[in-house]
Amino acid sequence: MRRDWDSRLFDTFNITLLMLFMVVILVPLWNVVISSFSSSRALAEGGFIFWPSELSLENYRAVFRDDSIGQSFFISVAKTVIGVVTHVFFCAMVGYGLSKSNVRGRKFYVTMGVITMFFSGGMIPTYLLIKSLGLLNSFWVYIIPALLSFYDVIILMNFFRNVPGSLEESAKIDGAGDWRVFLSIFIPLSMPAMATIAMFNGVSQWNDFMTTKLYVTNEALYPLQMKLYEIIVQSQTQSMQNIGGSVVIETATKGVQLATIVITTLPIVVIYPLLQRYFISGMMLGAVKE
Repeated sequence: MRRDWDSRLFDTFNITLLMLFMVVILVPLWNVVISSFSSSRALAEGGFIFWPSELSLENYRAVFRDDSIGQSFFISVAKTVIGVVTHVFFCAMVGYGLSKSNVRGRKFYVTMGVITMFFSGGMIPTYLLIKSLGLLNSFWVYIIPALLSFYDVIILMNFFRNVPGSLEESAKIDGAGDWRVFLSIFIPLSMPAMATIAMFNGVSQWNDFMTTKLYVTNEALYPLQMKLYEIIVQSQTQSMQNIGGSVVIETATKGVQLATIVITTLPIVVIYPLLQRYFISGMMLGAVKE
């Protein structure tokens, strides 16, 4: 009886706490989304907007009025997809090699990799390196510098160590080489870890605009985030140039900003449920019976 009462009390407290946490997250999110569909007059009233008194798509029209938005969206999708695939595969290759204790110089490579996690060359040396590699105003400036993250390598390296050695030994007895073992055994079994890394790297790639701001001046290579950043800056500039700074202009600028937040967040919100099933643990249970 005591245990049942304690369990019910814990469940009640846990559910209440999670419900409050959910409300804290969903209420501001709902306010941002619904405010992006509000007219300038509704935004000018101020305060929290649960449902706008006047619906309008003018904020989204202002965002999509630029004909280059489609090209920017394609660049964002291309750099995110290619960047995630190459990043995860490259980190998996390095992690697979460093997970083997018989690799020569393994401790030296790991030490050098850990140092890069705490120290970097800085903005100017990095810019000079990118320039010397001929990556300025190139699509590959989004891909090549982001190929390796030693933090992700450590995650995959530790994950590979937990793969039963019997699987690799049995595959090599059947004549499989290192590439076959890596692609046919380690990659499928490490999908939860790789999906998690892909999710975080994909969010980083999708939201990144500093790379464009530093290394790209060709507007044809602007991703969606950079293009929307320019739209916000232009709308703020128009607001500042307006004589007297009317409330209508200011609220219109706020509406454009809210619309850009929704547009940039929506793809990640849609993709996340598709990858969530890979976040489960215990995928290797039952793979080997010893």
